[in-house]
Amino acid sequence: MPGKLYLIPNTLGTKESTHVIPADVASIAVSLRHFIVEDLRTARRFLRALDREMDIDGSQFYMLNKRTTPAQFAEYLKPLKAGQNVGIISEAGCPGVADPGAEVVKLAHQAGIEVVPMVGPSSILLALMASGMNGQNFAFVGYIPIKKDERIKTIRQLENRSRNEHQSQIFIETPFRNNHLAQDIVSNCNPQTRLCIAYNLTMPDEFVVTKTIGQWKGKLPELHKKPAIFILQG
Repeated sequence: MPGKLYLIPNTLGTKESTHVIPADVASIAVSLRHFIVEDLRTARRFLRALDREMDIDGSQFYMLNKRTTPAQFAEYLKPLKAGQNVGIISEAGCPGVADPGAEVVKLAHQAGIEVVPMVGPSSILLALMASGMNGQNFAFVGYIPIKKDERIKTIRQLENRSRNEHQSQIFIETPFRNNHLAQDIVSNCNPQTRLCIAYNLTMPDEFVVTKTIGQWKGKLPELHKKPAIFILQG
């Protein structure tokens, strides 16, 4: 009988794990000995925070990132097929959501392996919950283009879509480009369009504020190197 693939949410920062990770999730996570992880150091630190007595050195870790090959993906399923339970740990938040874990989950389904999603923090959903935007109709569109002209074109397209479909548009950027993205949004959207900026969710300096573009002008927060979520609705 094959093992189960557990999708284990990580914290969104360095705050105590008990604040955001349920005890049952922590208990299952530290009972495993096979892990597919996005970042080895982050995963080991997370597991150590869940249980200082866990035998981390006796555990097996498999790396999952944009350089992981299809052959490696197949290799990662071998413990599952041999009856061992395996956990996927994202660098932050929920596996399979804005991270590469979805490919392993797809292969697990194809192999008839049970996939178990576990409760934990998602910056995307937490930001949407607190934004006051439409939670009945929304789209997460991932990363915005890097080149300025393409970025501005995409921002305008998302604003039009949000207005025409009454759909909240959720997107992210690499933290060191957040300030450029925020400024381009404010410079190119209608003054009445609403923008939610959320960063460091679940952390002591958590910030979630929704204003119109007109209200944000000249008053944008400092976002450099802060994990941020942007939500736009016209």
